Formats: sequence, structure tokens, C-alpha cells
Amino acid sequence: QVQLVESGGGLVQAGGSLRLSCAASGRAFARTNMGWFRQAPGKEREFVAVITWSGGQRYYADSVKGRFTISRDNSKNTVYLQMDSLKHEDTAVYYCAAANLAIPVVTTDIGAYDSWGQGTQVTVSS
Repeated sequence: QVQLVESGGGLVQAGGSLRLSCAASGRAFARTNMGWFRQAPGKEREFVAVITWSGGQRYYADSVKGRFTISRDNSKNTVYLQMDSLKHEDTAVYYCAAANLAIPVVTTDIGAYDSWGQGTQVTVSS
């Protein structure tokens, strides 16, 4: 498995920006598709964005498309989530996750991710 530690969350006003980071250690990060998910109070955890191991493909939830950007730096074993034009409804705990290496295709299915960070709180005030 991969050990993941998120950082960069906080309190921001609507319309503002935050950049989340996720530092990875353990299993070969450079061969692992990485995703960001979020969970708001009283709601299920949902997909936000995913990036393939090479960075060549990126997919986003419709709710964040055009506002969020996922990226990675394999030399630093880190994946990022740049969040711009934040909305109150973006308030949630954000988790990064590593996809199971046995699954060869990029996926938004939460069940395909076998390593999770502890989460970082993002609060957007309206």
C-alpha cells in the first residue's frame, strides 16, 4: 500500500483559491493512478478528480470541472489539487487516494482505491 498525507486545507471565502497537496510514500507512486475525493457532512464520499500515473489523462467531476486542476510531480511523490473559484458547496473533508495497481484502467470508482490519506478540511464561507 501507499502511505498518504494531505495538507493545504483551511478556511477561505467564496471565490477564493486553495491548493491541496498529498505526499506519498511506500508502493511505487510513479506507477499509481491518484485521485481526490471529498466528503461533506451527512453525505457520502464522492469523486472529485483523478490523474493517471504519467499525468497524461485527467478526469473531473462535473461539479468541479473548469475550477479545479489535478496535477502530480513524480519526482516529489506528490499529487496536487488546485481549487479556484471556490463555492460554499465545496466545503468538505478532502481525501487523496491511490488506485489499486491491479486495476489497469483509470477509474472514478471509489472501490478501486486501496490507500487513503487522513483527509484535510476545506471550508468555504459564503
